[in-house]
Amino acid sequence: MDIPFSGSGILPVAVNEFWTSKQRAAHSLHEISYRACFKPQLPRFFIERLTEEGDLIYDPFMGRGTTPLEAALLGRVPAGNDVNPLSRALVEPRLDPPEPNQIDMRLKRISLDFTGDIPSDLLVFYHHETLKEICALRDYFLKREKSGKLDSIDRWIRMVSINRLTGHSPGFFSVYTLPPNQAVSVESQRKINRQRKQVPPRRDVRALISRKTRGLLSDVTPEVRCRLQLISRRSRWFTGPAAKTPALKSGSVALVVTSPPFLDVVQYSTDNWLRCWFCGIDPDRVAITHMASIDGWQKSMMAVFVELHRILKPGGHVAFEVGEVRGGRVKLEETVIPAGIRSGFEPILVLINDQQFTKTANCWGVSNNTRGTNTNRIVVFRK
Repeated sequence: MDIPFSGSGILPVAVNEFWTSKQRAAHSLHEISYRACFKPQLPRFFIERLTEEGDLIYDPFMGRGTTPLEAALLGRVPAGNDVNPLSRALVEPRLDPPEPNQIDMRLKRISLDFTGDIPSDLLVFYHHETLKEICALRDYFLKREKSGKLDSIDRWIRMVSINRLTGHSPGFFSVYTLPPNQAVSVESQRKINRQRKQVPPRRDVRALISRKTRGLLSDVTPEVRCRLQLISRRSRWFTGPAAKTPALKSGSVALVVTSPPFLDVVQYSTDNWLRCWFCGIDPDRVAITHMASIDGWQKSMMAVFVELHRILKPGGHVAFEVGEVRGGRVKLEETVIPAGIRSGFEPILVLINDQQFTKTANCWGVSNNTRGTNTNRIVVFRK
């Protein structure tokens, strides 16, 4: 199968299951949920084939940080950007993994006695005493950050806490709700509670943080910890628009692996409202790209491609994953290709990873390939 494109002939398309569709098949440090994140096997596929150890790997829409973390695990130097400051809070601690006993000792020192006013609307998610402890943690982190005392152990605990805020098992702070990458509204949670006849149970916040920490660190050997800690000193993190990253030197990046917001498919600010509250972030002030029209989306991506062309080395590559949206009627690779060409890139191929199982299908109780994004559609460009 090929894709014709204006003025440049035919672009080859490769369709296969290039990496596993199984869940939890990558390094344990990746087990942090984020809406619409791709599997670590996707960046690994390109990092292993197109770069060498020590190369700078970049993701301008890093989300939970899958690309930079996988790059670091493979001995490359990671750089990541996201307009949402929540992203950095999720990825940076995992490049400096602690020992479990360090986390337990710090948790014992943090007072979970909260005497202020709790946000009563959140009681639809949490037991009263659990919510008081969450508020105490939130207050602790905000004060430590403001005073400049937030250290690597604090950042790890905050990262795990963010991930444990809501979910659909007893491993989360909340009563049963949607999977942890999508926080529902207060009113929607009231409906869930009524339908399930459930009341938020008391959760042991310290124990849940400790347990999740051990899960995340289960694959972290002394060698991995040492490698990550060395690489983390060279890592680069940015919070801002993907089309403007002046701190990244021109011609410094060997490979970009990224996945931008897909038109209006995912409401990132809505999904992350509770996580933003916990971190003291105003989601209304985070200018996440959210385009309803294909023309508007293409124009926005054009600006990003111009910036990527600036920072990429000659001969470097961009793997731009776009998926299919609106029931497969819109294939965004057909919009991405001309945007890349106009920015000076040479398109090499379209790689489509077509999988027979998706977590989306399982979670929502629908048959495979009927809802959600079921293929990874990656346009590969070369400078």
